[in-house]
Amino acid sequence: MADQNAPNSHLRLEWVYGYRGHQCRNNLYYTAAKEIVYFVAGVGVVYSPREHRQKFYLGHQDDIISLALHPERVLVATGQVGKEPYICVWDSYTVQTISILKDVHTHGIACLAFDLDGQRLVSVGLDSKNTICVWDWRKGKMLSMAPGHTDRIFDISWDLYQPNKLVSCGVKHIKFWSLCGNSLTPKRGVFGKTGDLQTILCLACARDEVTHSGALNGDIYVWKGINLIRTIQGAHAAGIFSMNACEEGFATGGRDGCVRLWDLNFKPITVIDLRETDQGYKGLSVRSVCWRGDHILVGTQDSEIFEIVVHERNKPFLIMQGHCEGELWALAVHPTKPLAMTGSDDRSVRIWSLIDHALIARCNMEEPIRCAAVSTDGIHLALGMKDGSFTVLRVRDMTEVVHIKDRKEAIHELKYSPDGTFLAVGSNDSSVDIYGVVQRYKKVGECVGSVSFITHMDWSSDSKYLQTNDGSGKRLFYKMPSGKEVTNKEELKGVQWASWTCVYGLEVNGIWPKYSDINDINSVDGNFNGQVLVTADDYGIVKLFRYPCLRKGAKFKKYLGHSAHVTNVRWSHDHQWVVSIGGADHSVFQWKFIPERKLKDAIHIAPQESLVDSNSDESDSDQSDVPELDSEIEQETQITYRRQVYKEDLPQLKEQCKEKRKSAASKRRERAPGNSIRLHFVHGYRGYDCRSNLFYTQTGEIVYHVAAVGVVYNRQQNTQRFYLGHDDDILCLAIHPLKDYVATGQVGRDSSIHIWDTETIKPLSVLKGYHQYGVCAVDFSADGKRLASVGIDDNHTIFNFILKSIPKLHLITCFYSKPGGGLIGRKGCIGAMGRTDTMMCAVYGWTEEMAFSGTSTGDVCIWRDLFLIKTVKAHDGPVFSMHALEKGFVTGGKDGVVALWDDTFERCLKTYAIKRAALAPGSKGLLLEDNPSIRAISLGHGHILVGTKNGEILEVDKSGPITLLVQGHMEGEVWGLATHPHLPICATVSDDKTLRIWDLSPSHCMLAVRKLKKGGRCCCFSPDGKALAVGLNDGSFLMVNADTLEDLVSFHHRKDVISEIRFSPGAGKYLAVASCDSFVDIYNVMSSKRVGICKGASSYITHMDWDIRGKLLQVNTGAKEQLFFEAPRGKRQTIPSLEVEKIGWASWTSVLGSCCEGIWPIIGEVTDVTASCLTSDSKVLATGDDFGFVKLFRFPAKGKFGKFKRYVAHSTHVTNVRWTHEDSLLVTVGGADTSLMLWTYEMEGHRESRQCDSEESDLDSEEDGGYDSDVTRENEINYTIKALSTNIRPMFGIKPHLQQKEPSLDERQGVVRPPVSRALPQPEKLQTNNVGKKKRPIEDLVLELVFGYRGKDCRNNVHYLNDGADIIYHTASVGILYNVATGSQSFYQEHNDDILCLTVNQHPKFTNLVATGQVGDSADMSATAPSIHVWDAMNKQTLSVLRCYHSKGVCSVSFSATGKLLLSVGLDPEHTITIWKWQEGAKIASRTGHNQRIFVAEFRPDSDTQFVSVGVKHVRFWTLAGRALLSKKGLLSSIEDARMQTMLSVAFGANNLTFTGTISGDVCVWKDHVLIRIVAKAHNGPVFTMYTTLRDGLIVTGGKERPSKEGGAVKLWDQELKRCRAFRLETGQMTDCVRSVCRGKGKILVGTRNAEIIEVGEKNAACNILINGHMDGPIWGLATHPSRDFFLSAAEDGTVRLWDIAEKKMLNKVSLGHAARTVSYSPEGDMVAIGMKNGEFIILLVTSLKIWGKKRDRRSAIQDIRFSPDSRYLAVGTSENAVDFYDLTLGPTLNRVSYCKDIPSFVIQMDFSADSRFLQVSTGSYKRQVYEVPSGKQLMDQAVIDRITWATWTSILGDEVVGIWSRHAEKADVNCACVSHSGISLVTGDDFGMVKLFDFPCPEKFAKHTRFLGHSAHLTNIRFTSGDKYVVSAGGDDCSLFIWKCVHMLH
Repeated sequence: MADQNAPNSHLRLEWVYGYRGHQCRNNLYYTAAKEIVYFVAGVGVVYSPREHRQKFYLGHQDDIISLALHPERVLVATGQVGKEPYICVWDSYTVQTISILKDVHTHGIACLAFDLDGQRLVSVGLDSKNTICVWDWRKGKMLSMAPGHTDRIFDISWDLYQPNKLVSCGVKHIKFWSLCGNSLTPKRGVFGKTGDLQTILCLACARDEVTHSGALNGDIYVWKGINLIRTIQGAHAAGIFSMNACEEGFATGGRDGCVRLWDLNFKPITVIDLRETDQGYKGLSVRSVCWRGDHILVGTQDSEIFEIVVHERNKPFLIMQGHCEGELWALAVHPTKPLAMTGSDDRSVRIWSLIDHALIARCNMEEPIRCAAVSTDGIHLALGMKDGSFTVLRVRDMTEVVHIKDRKEAIHELKYSPDGTFLAVGSNDSSVDIYGVVQRYKKVGECVGSVSFITHMDWSSDSKYLQTNDGSGKRLFYKMPSGKEVTNKEELKGVQWASWTCVYGLEVNGIWPKYSDINDINSVDGNFNGQVLVTADDYGIVKLFRYPCLRKGAKFKKYLGHSAHVTNVRWSHDHQWVVSIGGADHSVFQWKFIPERKLKDAIHIAPQESLVDSNSDESDSDQSDVPELDSEIEQETQITYRRQVYKEDLPQLKEQCKEKRKSAASKRRERAPGNSIRLHFVHGYRGYDCRSNLFYTQTGEIVYHVAAVGVVYNRQQNTQRFYLGHDDDILCLAIHPLKDYVATGQVGRDSSIHIWDTETIKPLSVLKGYHQYGVCAVDFSADGKRLASVGIDDNHTIFNFILKSIPKLHLITCFYSKPGGGLIGRKGCIGAMGRTDTMMCAVYGWTEEMAFSGTSTGDVCIWRDLFLIKTVKAHDGPVFSMHALEKGFVTGGKDGVVALWDDTFERCLKTYAIKRAALAPGSKGLLLEDNPSIRAISLGHGHILVGTKNGEILEVDKSGPITLLVQGHMEGEVWGLATHPHLPICATVSDDKTLRIWDLSPSHCMLAVRKLKKGGRCCCFSPDGKALAVGLNDGSFLMVNADTLEDLVSFHHRKDVISEIRFSPGAGKYLAVASCDSFVDIYNVMSSKRVGICKGASSYITHMDWDIRGKLLQVNTGAKEQLFFEAPRGKRQTIPSLEVEKIGWASWTSVLGSCCEGIWPIIGEVTDVTASCLTSDSKVLATGDDFGFVKLFRFPAKGKFGKFKRYVAHSTHVTNVRWTHEDSLLVTVGGADTSLMLWTYEMEGHRESRQCDSEESDLDSEEDGGYDSDVTRENEINYTIKALSTNIRPMFGIKPHLQQKEPSLDERQGVVRPPVSRALPQPEKLQTNNVGKKKRPIEDLVLELVFGYRGKDCRNNVHYLNDGADIIYHTASVGILYNVATGSQSFYQEHNDDILCLTVNQHPKFTNLVATGQVGDSADMSATAPSIHVWDAMNKQTLSVLRCYHSKGVCSVSFSATGKLLLSVGLDPEHTITIWKWQEGAKIASRTGHNQRIFVAEFRPDSDTQFVSVGVKHVRFWTLAGRALLSKKGLLSSIEDARMQTMLSVAFGANNLTFTGTISGDVCVWKDHVLIRIVAKAHNGPVFTMYTTLRDGLIVTGGKERPSKEGGAVKLWDQELKRCRAFRLETGQMTDCVRSVCRGKGKILVGTRNAEIIEVGEKNAACNILINGHMDGPIWGLATHPSRDFFLSAAEDGTVRLWDIAEKKMLNKVSLGHAARTVSYSPEGDMVAIGMKNGEFIILLVTSLKIWGKKRDRRSAIQDIRFSPDSRYLAVGTSENAVDFYDLTLGPTLNRVSYCKDIPSFVIQMDFSADSRFLQVSTGSYKRQVYEVPSGKQLMDQAVIDRITWATWTSILGDEVVGIWSRHAEKADVNCACVSHSGISLVTGDDFGMVKLFDFPCPEKFAKHTRFLGHSAHLTNIRFTSGDKYVVSAGGDDCSLFIWKCVHMLH
């Protein structure tokens, strides 16, 4: 029987022939050591031309397609294809991996580039969005990511002269990217008129923002900034594939086979045409060039690498060749010389020298070659072709001997017979032809047994037989040369085969996996002498097996390198090498064979040379000699830690159940109970499936874990302290070398590792987001600076964290992760001596390279580096734990023995057996059995600490005595729990088949234990405490003596589990026994007989309670029924629910009924309340549920979803809860976590002022403190992003640019006018006002002024800068810096959508730094994603842009105390809170904030880790720990009637005080997170804003109030919010509503809801209004003064305001009492007409503002109003589809003279003609019509219309302005337009918030224009001021007026 182990010999990759030139570019470089780096298949190759040597990088597992060289030219980055492709950064000198970047791209990595200093790497994916990623590759961290382009990207490069700029190019585009913060922002290159828009293939960056790029047509395009400035035409004759920049200039290579060199200014130096050189050929195409000094490297499409020396450029040197594109199948080896022959679909046959590693001959054939063979004498080479022919060549000179075609299908295999007389040729039409060699290849036989194509053939040594394999998996034998099939197996018994290349047959059974029938092995070759066999398969793997290998699934060594299928593999003639060839990668690999005897010497070679690079993995097959698995290990590997419902899902589940909650909310719910409990002591230690989790701390306390609790146990005082930061099972624990910090890892979907201090029990850091499902091992490094962890996901991912600065342990970075082997894992090489066992534990020795591991068989293996040196037998059974000491080791095993060893594991110094006899008297309990399995060992303080599988912790003194310290149940669920009726003891019974009695008094120990024959589920003490009844899992139960635990009596009446057992109260006459087969049996205790059976339950029984009289029994079942039975017979009773409460129950453990309605959580479907217990005073009900929560409710808990206090400590189900007899303790047991926990019960009164450990209930109160319209608006507002905006007007019809144009009269009549007409010239379209001057077109608009401030729905957004000289605020999408002295403004315009929040960095290092957050679309990290900009207010430089995952938008931002961190809150449904390091753009932590709106979150002014968030019924106190956010809800504590209101604002005081302003006007004062007092009615209305002054601690509050004598909407308070001074705002409003306050030197800055910004002096309370704006929009009406720089605006807020542009202020305001819609000046500027929404219009005199006349003839809104140019008529257009004319000469009576009829829809704009005779009207149905004035008749004649000269043009319709409609106007419209007074420029405003500047007229569709951003969605109106000096635009959503200065072209 052949040995099943893998062979001991080994293959090492020695040479790869080939280079990947096809479909790849720029992949060939010189390294610093003058070596050449490139790749082929899945291997990175470093070739040294000097030594003619290759080194290989084998870290990829699929085709490499991209490569980048680090600027220092030693490190290389390569990217591969695949479903989950990754990038490797590796060292070209040592070929070792340095970093692996993964988990972002899909499909493949198309391009890579390092930046100038090599710190960052950019990668481009092959996914549909061509995602671009920027990495900090050393840390393995992604810095930024963005969708690259909709089509392929071919090249990407960092701009080496400007930091943070990149350029990418590809199919029909080039993009210029800037990286700021974490966001990549692209600008598309503008091809303009200079060049054609075409595909760009490669790039190189030069100085001064110049970029050179190579295009598909062979031109070079030169860019400056984003504009194309010149082209170098015909640089190459066809596409330029590669461009390489070096010190001297640039080299380009193209498809035309030329390499060109250019100087730094891109002037040509020289051209090298490779087609013309000796080695050249037609069709040569260059894919890669690299120019260094006087050498140029060139890589071609056909896999050649040339090296050119510049001064001998016509003699290139060919340094590497390979087959060209096309599959490579043919391989043969020479029978006597070290030569290999290959033939491929590229029609070439090549001969390679295996010694010189070079191509020595090549010959091109007519057809693709599919197979090859060399005759036995080495003279002939036969080649089988794809067309069914075969050719024979002489090897010597490659001349043809014969060419024969007998078949139609491809020849797949041919072989010469060993005696050289025959050639067998196997073809795809399933036959083998036999040819005679000496008869000049005459056909002598044919074999026709196969039904499928022939795949493999072998001759017998005597040339008499041939065996074949075919595609159907058959193996057939033929007699030679006749070709007769041999079916008699006897005949073949003794046949010796000359070669073995078949894949089927007994000798090679083992190459196939055990259970598979796949035929994916392409080739086999046997080496009979070396007894090994090599195979090649479809997965790119070459495997080495023993030969023969008879049993399926044999073990092997495997070698990666080929990317896709390996098509053929052969041994060289002397078995020194193996040659393998790849199909798709058309490369030839040459492997050196290292036989067994050499391996002994190989140990002394450098490890790089030895086994590492093969990465050979053992296969799993019948492990014939592997020891049987130990039962415990088996259990442990099979435990699953997956949960049905993870705790992390609770918030979402609650969200889904919101509806149910609303319906239930109408009932008044009870408050949570005032009393509380606190964890006091835990019995239990998790030993059954965890190891090495028990340590001494510095102070000699003991730290370990059980359930979800980290326990620090003081053995002197027998007390425990608890770390309760985890919320699910802890699986592992490690202690820092200094013994003061501990790391614990837990189960969970996104499991976390907590690092905490054992003294203070405070978390120092939380590491999240690395492992799925859970963390099963953690360990600190020796210096304590790093932490490694292993996950229980399927790959057991290993992570490694660097812990910065241990005292603070602030930020933790993850720098390495890779599945499986983890950080470049190397398998230990077991060598020839051992076999693999399951390794259970490991420890490093004191020398660096020695390691020791304990195995599952009890041996200790000793390793040096990766080699096993020796093994020592240490224990019987597995070695579970090891610990290294200064001078030796200690080990513990399953045999219950602790052994001490010397430092080399030579001698065993001492052993201790853990036995009951050795227990010292002071032990806290009893050993369950002798020699328990040892799971953890630790040393310290002169003792050995031992943890056992049975959950005991023992301390072994060096001299021998053993003390038991802590113990708990063993593995298995614990369900049974009973407390003694009058003593402080309790009993538990568990699935571990033990019954235990515990002492609950301070001695905390186990008093007695008894083993049961079966596990148990329930137990109960009799009322006198003498007897104890126990129900078992097999349906039996027993009563035992409560003191001695000896049997009294036992019964076995049921088959199913006994689920509950209860003595009746009083004398304990009856015993009720409930079982899972849904019956309750009642026994008479005295007579020990069954007296009754309760029937009627439809499911298993879960709970039972007796009434006080011992007559009535209440039963709960698994079907959620509540039933009642009468004892003793068990008759069923029905009792109405009201009566149930009145009955006196002896105990209450029921979870059903109206009294318990409130204990069921909202998500009751998913989870169950498993247990409850009522205190003896019937006030508080404790419950336990499936999530591991213990909760306290007031009893009775009526009404759904009662309020509670919640405690976490158990990990999964809490199976039972019980109060002790006098309610001083609550005892709980956890199911799977096996622990028993004691909680002390604390009454409301004597609770110390200690922080309460509980979490208050999930449900917030309904009363949130009242209603306020402003709060509701802010809470419910729906922020639209501009890109999705829709029409602001209800338009209908066909858009202008889609309408069919009617032919003109002339066209209809077919008149052809002469080009020069005798007729009059066409009149001007527009009357021009400045006729005398030259008309100068406007070329640009510059934002000069903005009137507006977003106070309506944003807050805390006005701040002082520069000691009050400037203020900063925002409106629409611009940030505004306003100089108080001059009134001038400057703008930050980088946001592309509305700004919602603003904050200023207060740290002196970052002066004048502002952060603003904007709305956005989904969080896809593209340009429309929400983002935060951090910028310098003075020079408007953007310092960082943070694209974030807050879908919808960012509603609050805040800087930390040092100014380095930024906190942001999202509007997404989870209201996520995120912390950023804004300078790096790195997200540190992020977490769901609350299920309702969060309004503000602010850092404490003195902290970088503490912050507070407030919102709808919400206040939370947060801490940033490492990368996690921990939070506490505000506790309303004992203040009477305090209820959680909606909180609106927050401020801070010293000593951890926090102030929050509420909706009711109160301010709450919190100390830490507990409410300590309420400042009642600080304001009469909601307190919207609070500001903490850093220099003196005074606090400013702002609210909503009516101005009164004493009160004011702004108040200044002292530091404790006790005294205040109120300020009135003299705005003349009915109520002042303050939205933002800020305090500077002696001044308070106030922003109001009415869009005013006011400065209030602190001394004199004087108010100075700095900024005015409309308070509600849209601003529909806009009119500019005919001659001065004034303009009017009219808005929905019922005001018309007059603005002065020169003075930069509002001059006047008229309140109309109704919403205004339109406004117009008379031609002289002396009158103003105002149209209202209610159909009324008013005419005012400008000088006195007196009303001259008013009229209301219509009911609906007036849309436009106009004076005729001769001041005679007033035209009024309304929504009633009408225009009315009024004659002003008839005086103020305003009688209507006529109106226009037949208007199809509402009026939008009107314009008079210059002679006042016509009016053009544009309407809501996209039609423009012209009417006569004043008759109102419609003018139909197009010719007349075309000749009208208009006084003004504001229409958006008409042939003259078709060009203003954009292609993207499906949902959104152009709303307004205005032609300049000069008549040649036109501005428009649209629903996307853009102002666009066109030439007028613009009759061509989609006219060219310039766009200006700044407004929010919807522009409502736009006008030029007189003399075309300014453009004024009015906003819809943003209620702002923008004034743009016109920049005229110079002539």
